[in-house]
Amino acid sequence: MTKPRHPRSTVNPKAPKAVKPEAPFESTSHRPPPDGSKRRGKENPDPTGAVAPPLAAGARINRRAADRLRSGHLWVYASDIESIDLENGTAPPLLPVADSRGLLLGTALYSPVSQISLRMVSREAVTEATWLRLLASRLRAAVGRRRSLLNDETNSCRLVFSEADELPGLVVDKYGDLVILQLLAKGLDSPEVRTTCVGVLRDELAPAAILERPDPRVRELEGLSAPSPAPLWAREGEEPVTRTRFRLNGLEFLYDANSGQKTGAFLDQRANYGAATEWARRLNASGPATGGRALDVCCYQGGFALHLARVCARVTGIDTSRASLEVAEENLLANRNRLSAAVEWVEGDAFQILRDWSAAGEQFDAIVLDPPAFAKTRRAVEGALRGYKELNLRGLKMTRPGGLLVTCSCSHHVGWADLEATAASAAADAHRRVRLLERRGAAPDHPVVLNLPETEYLKCLVLEVE
Repeated sequence: MTKPRHPRSTVNPKAPKAVKPEAPFESTSHRPPPDGSKRRGKENPDPTGAVAPPLAAGARINRRAADRLRSGHLWVYASDIESIDLENGTAPPLLPVADSRGLLLGTALYSPVSQISLRMVSREAVTEATWLRLLASRLRAAVGRRRSLLNDETNSCRLVFSEADELPGLVVDKYGDLVILQLLAKGLDSPEVRTTCVGVLRDELAPAAILERPDPRVRELEGLSAPSPAPLWAREGEEPVTRTRFRLNGLEFLYDANSGQKTGAFLDQRANYGAATEWARRLNASGPATGGRALDVCCYQGGFALHLARVCARVTGIDTSRASLEVAEENLLANRNRLSAAVEWVEGDAFQILRDWSAAGEQFDAIVLDPPAFAKTRRAVEGALRGYKELNLRGLKMTRPGGLLVTCSCSHHVGWADLEATAASAAADAHRRVRLLERRGAAPDHPVVLNLPETEYLKCLVLEVE
């Protein structure tokens, strides 16, 4: 006796009304050409020319989203989904994705409550088992691409940068002998994904421990489960390690898995730390013995400040977070035998402090402006640019003639043209002339993929102020 099939639920994110049944999805890679001829090679894996069976469930997206995917992007927003057919009404981790005609575009991680509903992981229809094999292979490849970045002076980097490594929603950072995992998409929130990641990372790196650290905001937006505070894996016979020291450019920094922003530190600025130090040295040829003075605004745990302390006699770091400044002081003490500069930390609102100090005529040989993301959405850009201009205006007023100003933005929605126009406008208001020395982005372990503009978020202008 034939068992009845489970009913298929249809969800339309744009309206609660019922959706009219549509033709099943059809894979473009298996459709015969209109003229009846056979395709060759990869386009026709079946030499008989047989049409693949229709897909039972999946998402249909509008033309705008389909064109974006065909151009190489990996995201589909909830507003671009025309309908979603789910077997048994249950949201799976993976969904086939088709255009409005039913032509298969690939397979995506599915996040039913996120604004980014679909993140493509393949241009083919793949099963969960195949996806886990792809995950392991791509994870090994990503780690392999970073090996040349690690050495005695730098033993930390970003091992996986999500979409840039064909692993949407996955971030993996290495801090010395600790590895930190972040799952940022609902489709990754499973024991099978965690087990696959741990197996690869353990085999490739042999760390002291592998820990999962969620992003609280993303966890809420994606509806992710709460991870266990215990390590995902730790060496046998050892007390689980959650606190260690790691090295960047020959300096030591504290990492604590139970505190801090992001996964714990700003690895994306590693190369810019070195560049700021080198430019400060060049422009301050007199050297620290005669009093070069540097200011690190929004210093967090002292990344730029401690690097500048190598070439300046006096360094000041400003941040609103007392906890961050306490870690910065620990980092200073850990590097005391490498640094001779006098370093002080100031807790307070950067905008108010800069207004007060610029009015008082304070002057610095090198200033770094590295604020948090002011524009997390496109609608916030206008207000963000006002904030960036205010910081740059005060910074320019306090930079001595011939000095260095390094100004950064980590907001994807603030483009290069926006940041440069803001710096130029601030220079005009401050009656200063600035010379662009370098445009810089994130460190090489945070690669930019040209088809994925979201991978280019960090922008850094290195300016000489006349």
